[in-house]
Amino acid sequence: MRKIRYVLWAAVAILGLMSGIVLVGQREQAPTALVPGEAFGQPFRLIDHNGAMITEAAFRGQPTLVFFGFTHCPEVCPTTLYELNGWLNKLGSDGATISAYFVSVDPERDTAEILKQYVTAISERIVGITGDPADIAAMLKGFHVYSKKVPLDDGDYTMDHTASIFLLDSAGQFVGTITYDETPENALAKLKRLVDRNPV
Repeated sequence: MRKIRYVLWAAVAILGLMSGIVLVGQREQAPTALVPGEAFGQPFRLIDHNGAMITEAAFRGQPTLVFFGFTHCPEVCPTTLYELNGWLNKLGSDGATISAYFVSVDPERDTAEILKQYVTAISERIVGITGDPADIAAMLKGFHVYSKKVPLDDGDYTMDHTASIFLLDSAGQFVGTITYDETPENALAKLKRLVDRNPV
């Protein structure tokens, strides 16, 4: 009986950790592929906003933040990037140890050039990532990220997508999220804990 109770407590703790994944438009199942000692996601080969190849190796060796969005996003994405840049600046030297990436969920429109214009207008600290739609889809699946094209009445479209920032340690392991509705105080505390977990 005691063993069952411990298992239930552990399950509740894991669910509590994973409850930070929120979406634009709807809610999805949180990541489940959390294997102690193994990096989160799966290998990928994409391009950064400078047109250079980037792989999962970029998410190793330092604490890393990964946010998924798109440049036509009306509010959530620019707001999140702006706030993230501010948090990193507030952390000072601690923030300098963190790498941050903005992965497009709309690679059909988000070329490297467009991403660079968009991201660098907000922050010099954040690097955009895009690539072939099939390769992006594979990365989203590896990160358990929800993304869906939503047609608009004028013939254009928008995107529903996971709207949380993923926090990875220097080994690439998932350690939590910052949700879209996170308070600045909580966000800064999570980033500080991430840095403390990865002493330089």
